[in-house]
Amino acid sequence: MNLSNAKCSEDYTVKNIITDDEELKSFLFSLGCYSGEKITVVSQKKNSCILSIKDARYNIDKELAKAIEVY
Repeated sequence: MNLSNAKCSEDYTVKNIITDDEELKSFLFSLGCYSGEKITVVSQKKNSCILSIKDARYNIDKELAKAIEVY
């Protein structure tokens, strides 16, 4: 399942980042979003979602959320 399909207020673990774009992978890694890390979807809007990673909150667009595979 990718992050755009995740339910709000539930804890997930990042399984994989599905992209060939190394710059995107590096950006997500700098946020603390990498395999094995806990992540929570705080809220979902029409074109974006707010994530909680390591006690910080980030707003990302839905396309970026689709690249983050969670379980």
